[in-house]
Formats: sequence, C-alpha cells, structure tokens
Amino acid sequence: MTLADLSPGEKGVITKVKGHGAFRKRILEMGFISGKQVGVIQRAPLMDPVEYNVMGYNVTLRNSEARLIEILTEQEAFEGHKLPSNGSMEGDLINTARKQGKIINVALVGNPNSGKTTLFNYASGSRERVGNYSGVTVDAKEARFRKGDYTFIVTDLPGTYSISAYSPEELYVRDHITESFPDVVVNIIDSSNLERNLYLTTQLIDMDIRMVGVLNMYDELEKGGNKLDYNQLGRLLGIPFVPTVGSKGKGIDELFQKIIDVYEDRDKTRRHIHINYGTVIEPGISHIQSKLRQPGNFHLLDKVSSRFIAIKLIEKDRATEVLTEQLGNFGEIIEAVDQQITRIENELKQDTESLIADAKYGFIAGALRETFSANPVVQRKKSEVVDTIITHKVWGIPIFIFLMYLTFYGTFKLGQYPMEWIESLVEVTSSWLESGLPNGMLKDLFIQGIVGGVGGVIIFLPNILLLYLFISLMEDTGYMARAVFIMDKIMHRIGLHGKSFIPLLMGFGCNVPAILSTRIIESRRDRLITMLINPFMSCSARLPVYILFISAFFVSHQGAILFSMYTIGVLLAIGSALLFKKAIFKQPDMPFVMELPPYRTPTLRTILKHMWSRAEQYLRKIGGVILVASIIIWALGYFPRETAEDYRYDNRISTIRDQYSMQILQTQQPEEVIARLKAEEDTEVNQVLKEKESHRQLNSYIGRLGHFIEPVMRPLGFDWKMSVALLTGVAAKEITVGTLGVLYQAGDDTDEHSASLITKIQQQTYHDGPRKGEKVFTPLVAFSFMLFILIYFPCVAVVAAIKKESGNWRWALFIVVYTTVLAYLASLAVFQIGNLLL
Repeated sequence: MTLADLSPGEKGVITKVKGHGAFRKRILEMGFISGKQVGVIQRAPLMDPVEYNVMGYNVTLRNSEARLIEILTEQEAFEGHKLPSNGSMEGDLINTARKQGKIINVALVGNPNSGKTTLFNYASGSRERVGNYSGVTVDAKEARFRKGDYTFIVTDLPGTYSISAYSPEELYVRDHITESFPDVVVNIIDSSNLERNLYLTTQLIDMDIRMVGVLNMYDELEKGGNKLDYNQLGRLLGIPFVPTVGSKGKGIDELFQKIIDVYEDRDKTRRHIHINYGTVIEPGISHIQSKLRQPGNFHLLDKVSSRFIAIKLIEKDRATEVLTEQLGNFGEIIEAVDQQITRIENELKQDTESLIADAKYGFIAGALRETFSANPVVQRKKSEVVDTIITHKVWGIPIFIFLMYLTFYGTFKLGQYPMEWIESLVEVTSSWLESGLPNGMLKDLFIQGIVGGVGGVIIFLPNILLLYLFISLMEDTGYMARAVFIMDKIMHRIGLHGKSFIPLLMGFGCNVPAILSTRIIESRRDRLITMLINPFMSCSARLPVYILFISAFFVSHQGAILFSMYTIGVLLAIGSALLFKKAIFKQPDMPFVMELPPYRTPTLRTILKHMWSRAEQYLRKIGGVILVASIIIWALGYFPRETAEDYRYDNRISTIRDQYSMQILQTQQPEEVIARLKAEEDTEVNQVLKEKESHRQLNSYIGRLGHFIEPVMRPLGFDWKMSVALLTGVAAKEITVGTLGVLYQAGDDTDEHSASLITKIQQQTYHDGPRKGEKVFTPLVAFSFMLFILIYFPCVAVVAAIKKESGNWRWALFIVVYTTVLAYLASLAVFQIGNLLL
C-alpha cells in the first residue's frame, strides 16, 4: 500500500521510500523515513496535491510523489497477522512497519557471461539454468530468502550489454528498473573484461539509482597477474565494489552486507556523479533537462532521472521518445532535442550515439588508468590457443560434427544400462501388483493404466539426463559460442543470424526455453524464423519415442538411426528457413556480433544442479500430465466392458471346452496325452479371448476414436492405436510412449513373465481385415512413425511460447498447420516409396 491510497483522516507508518536522486533526498529530509507515522489532513479541491502530517508538521505532496512512499496501516497489519498483541497499538504498528522496511528488493543486472545467474543460484539456493554463452536468462527469475534480520527479494534479469532499446532484453531490463523500483541494483561485472562491462555501469550511473558493483570472477583477474584498486574505483564512480567468485560462493556474504549498507544509506562510498560528456554535449543535456522539468512532468521525473532521459533522447532512443509522449510539452521537448542533435553533429561531425558511447568509454579508460595495473608480461590466453584447433577452418566443422554424434551415441549407449534397471523395476512392480491385487477394474487400472503408461515413459529418464549432461558441458565450457562462430556462415546462407544457432541447439533439450531464448536476436525477422523452425529440433520429449522404436527395430544401427533423426530435423529446419526467407520474410540481414567467452572448467555443482532440475521437470511431468493422460487413455480403452457380439465369443469358448471335455472323457490315453489336450484347449480358448478383447477394444471409446481417424493415417502405415498415440502426443510428446504402453499391453495376461513394451510392439499383428496375421510394425513403419513424431504438431507448451514471443496467435496457428501437413506428406512419401522399393 502507498501513501496515495490513504483517505483524509487515515494514518499509516512508512516502510519504504522509493524514487531516486534529488526527489528521494528531499523526501527523506522532510521526515518521510521508515518507521515514522504519517496522516492525511486533506486533499485539494481537484484531489491533487494532498496535505500530510509527519513529525508534527504539515507537508504537501503530489499523488505521483505519494505513490513512491510505501506504508503499513493497522488494518493491513491485522489482516496479514503481522501485528503483535502486546504493548501499545501505535508502538506495535511502528515496530511492524520497521520489520516490513527490512525487505530489500534487489535486481541483478549485468552483461551476458558475467556469472549473474551463477551468483543468483549460489546466493538463493535456486537452480536456474547457467551457461557460458549469451542469452541463458531470457526472463526475470525471482528468489526470496533471509540473511540476518533482512529479507531479500532478488530478481535475476536477462543479460544485456546496454540498456538501449535495441533488443527486447535491453528494454526489459530498463523497464524493470524504472517501473518496479528495485531498492538496490546489483551490477555484475566480469573482472576479466572490465572496460566492456563498465559501459553498462555508466548507463546505470546516468539513471541515478542506488547501486552496488560486483567484480565477479575476480580470481581470473588475479591469475592473469593484474591488479585493481577496486576501493579507489568505487570512489571515482560513486559505487561500492565487492570482489566475488560466484561459482565458489566467495564474497557472497560481503556482497549482501554491502547491499544492506547501501539500502540503509550507511555506505560512505556511494554518491551520485555526472559523467562529463564534453563541452559540446553537456549544454544540450542541460537544455533538454530544462524542458523536461516543467510543471506537470514530475509524475515521470520522480521515477526516471531527467538527465538519463535527456541523454537517451540525444542518443535517438526511440523507447525514450515514446516515454516522453505522455508529457504535456512533448512537442517542445522533441523540438529542443532535434535542435541539439543537429547542433552537436554539425560541430563534432559525428552522430550523437557514437559521441555518447565514445565519451563513456573515455570516462571508463580514465577511471581504469587510475586504478588498474595490467600484467606487463602479455601472455597468450589459453582460450586463444584452444581456438586455433576448435575453430580451425579445416578441423572446426569435423570436430563439431564429431561432438554432436558423440552426444547422441553416448546418450543411447551409456543410458542402456540404467534404462534396463528401471525397466526391470517396472516389471517387478507389475508382477507384485498382479499377485497382490484381486481381479477387477482397480487391478487393471494400476497394471495396465498407471504402470503401463507411466512405466513406459520413466525408463527413459537416464537418456534425458545424459542428453542434458552433454549439452551442459558444451554450454558451460564455452564451446556453445564457438559452435555459433563455426556455423555462422551456414546460418547466413539460410538467411539467419549466427545467434540463431544457440536457440536451435537449445531446442535439442527443450523447444520452449529455446523459443524464449530467441530474445537474444535483435532482428524481429530472424527471431520469427528461428521460432518457426525450432520445433524441427528433436527435443528430449521425442527421445523416448526414438529409443523405443530404435531399440525394437534397428538394433544393429542404433546410434546411426538416432543421429539421422536429429539430422533430418536440422535439414527440415534449413529448408523451412530458406522457404520462409523467400516467401514470407524479405528484410535484409543483420550484422553478426557474437561474444566468444573464455573457456571455463564447469563445476560439478552446476552440472548436477542442471541435471537434477531437468530430472525434476521430467518426473513432475510424469507425475502430472502423463499420469492423468495414461489414466484417461486407459479409461477410454477399458469402457464399455461389453459389446453386442460378446455372446458369439462366449459360445465359441463353450463349444471348445465341450469338445475337449468330451475327448478327455472318451480317451484311454496316458496322462501326458490328456495334459497335451488340456494345453491345446487353453491355447484355443486364449486365442478366442484375445479376439474377444480385440473386438471389445475396437468398440471401446478410444477404439472408436482411433478408427475414426485411421483411414487418414492408414496410407502412412499406422494402425488405429498408433493414430491415437499421435493424437495424445499433442499435449506432450512423452505421452505417446505412455499411450502405446497402455494400448499394446491391454489384452495380455500381465505377470512376471510379461514382455516389455519393446517386445510387445515387435510381436503385434493385425487381428482382422485384409492384413490379418501380418506384423503391425516393421522397420519401415517404425521409421515413418518416428518421422511423423519428429515433424508434426509441436506440443501445446511450444505453441503457447511461440504465441507469447511473436505477440499474436497467427504464427502459432501457422506452425501447427505447417508442421502437421509437412509431417503427413513426409511420412506418406517414406512409407509408400519404401513399400515400392523393399
């Protein structure tokens, strides 16, 4: 609740004062400090301004200023159970407000690869994804935790090189600072690259906000034989600096103590400075500021520094121009801006954006000249030595292909052993339930529905973990950025920016975060194309389907077939990108700018956190959507229990039993002959029972649905059960395996001798129709099915992500139709041509 929400006669206790610079200083000097009681006297006839009483005297504030002062009322305290019942009411309310004032909102801001998310994870105990390449954090992540008497609400913002309005993440970071008003902004700086990282720092200085600088990876600076007087640097920039090593947790406690000191205005280093932009530019800034500081504009200037706005307008920042459109004298401001830009550019013969950047780098160079001592012995960096091999013009691409193949081969081969252990556990569980539960619907639900569906998916958990292990190693070491460098020319040939390669490679893990990470691409055209082709990257959800069919039908060439599925996806993505570029998007290409971070040794802690995070997500999906889907599919297949033709099968069984009973009664043969007759009787009865169950399943609710769509899918080689599995896979591709587990297990006596799902799909035959007795699955059908899984309808979460990132449903619906039609045509061609050739 803010002070502006109080009505005349009401009182509250101040918990926090937001805002910046002169406004905040003036408010504090007037007595509006945490723990002080304030009451509303009256509102002006036009409801603004408002007269308040604080510390025994009356003060007038505008509503825009009052909204920046957070308060706590008695009613709020009681509703939130924050008010103790001992002592005086007023004293208790003040104490409660002071506690509330010890909640510190912190925003982490820094360049990509500065270790921002690693520090966030270490400090908060979170498991957010980290990686040694740009664009890992594509949205704000929040963590809440206590340290001492203070509660910290820390927001990890996307990595950005600046806060200009050039890319979505830059604008996102800037809007968060100006609209959410974090109490302290923590600027994470890569100590091994001070000059470039401090450019963002200078922009934050212009914003006139409370800030703490973090010199992360400080050990790398010291290992290089360099020295930095960070205390003196802090005095020059008016920012306290704290050296840290985020991956090892060093300096974290000191950092949060420094945040408390800055928040409580106890730090002596912190002061607001003005970066001097020279005798030509400074008068222009002052002139524009005078136009901004007109009556009626302070609702904006209380939130955003007038100097920052003026500098951004001189830089021709479009987002800042839009921001000032709300001001009453907008036309006068823009006219003044245009005049000053023309004057500056005429005098200095250079565009203003370059001039501001040059001045900032000049300021940085001067500050480092006073505080930084470089190692006089220039050593060739290890990263440069490694890159002579990894990015070699001849060996670079073969090494990349080898690492990709190793990833998929290792995922399959190393995952086989734990996969077999989990499969054995699933079979033991089924056997235990078979022997321990009485016959009936509940037993069928547990064995056929839950264990058959969920168990068929959970066995692929080791493969998922291994895939993310390999991806994590490539990301954390810095190889991912080299892969972008190696592939940029190829990406350019298909009309994409080199940065598009990162989201595409991330798509092998999961398409959803991969689509979100397209924010690192500045060009909207390239972002959209990358989003639209990303679903062709085989995500980890498709991996269980691939492994199931490859294990069943391609035993001799497992690694090669798996690699081919991923390769086909990449080729389809390339072809689609070329098509989209020529038919839909025809804007010119953007220039390629990509940072190559130094190689770093990934920490075991980071890798394990990443793997556990993915395992947790996978298990949650199994325990959530896959479990529910398996039960629904089982129910649709279990009901109705009777059909109009049941009596025919019952009569056949009675006839068989009668015939064999008569033979056994009339025979005078030895016991072994009688035993053989009984075995033959059981075989024939079981065959009729299977036909009866097949007929019942055919007439179940899911059977009717499957047969409704089967005519469309039959030319692809799919039966009705496979068609239903594809339909359920729209929600999540892992459900496809669960569906097959439920449908193909039904009708068999599941006991300790039951075959695995792999064996069952190998043994499936058609029970009726012209193909009666033929195998349902062949290697050709299996490949056609995997191809369809690769291409068709992205899962619902991916469609939602495309809608969110593109801004409308048009592109989301387009990709649904495009991929489904393409999947149908590709599988149709493979199956029909394959039948002609084989």
